[in-house]
Amino acid sequence: MSATHPELDTLLQRTRHGDRDAYDRAFAIAYAELRGLARAARRRLSGATLNTTGLVHECYLRLLKSPPAANDAAHFLAIAAQAMRHLLIELARARLAQKRGSDPELLDIDDHDLVEERDAHELIEIDELLRKLAILHPQQSAIVECRFFGGLSDHETAQALGLSMRTVQREWARARDWMAAQ
Repeated sequence: MSATHPELDTLLQRTRHGDRDAYDRAFAIAYAELRGLARAARRRLSGATLNTTGLVHECYLRLLKSPPAANDAAHFLAIAAQAMRHLLIELARARLAQKRGSDPELLDIDDHDLVEERDAHELIEIDELLRKLAILHPQQSAIVECRFFGGLSDHETAQALGLSMRTVQREWARARDWMAAQ
């Protein structure tokens, strides 16, 4: 699926008007792409052990609670990338809390660990940097989220955020430089 997908765009429009069946069909169409987003997140986390299917299914359940008001396929993928980011951060925090001896309520996606301990620290650090960046430069933060967690291309990120491709490229480079300096 590309970021431009007319049938998905139509279903997302129906979803904005409260049609849950349209949301289910939209998610089914986007499923392969969402698995790709989950795999991209896994690759970016130093070889973390992620259960891609579990991550996509949990993302579906989260977005089902409040179906996103996505304008089009690219926007939907950006929203899904954000949901995956939040899920991975919650799992990382839960893993670290469990290690410290507390007994938090863990997300039970299935029997496989989604985030290895060594990657939990990295995820939380990235999340903290993104929160700081969002305060200073919200647009850069959104671009990092699409590119890093969503694995979206420059073109897809530009579509999802309503920006020019040149702006995405420029702000992506600035955000990377800022994060590296931190």
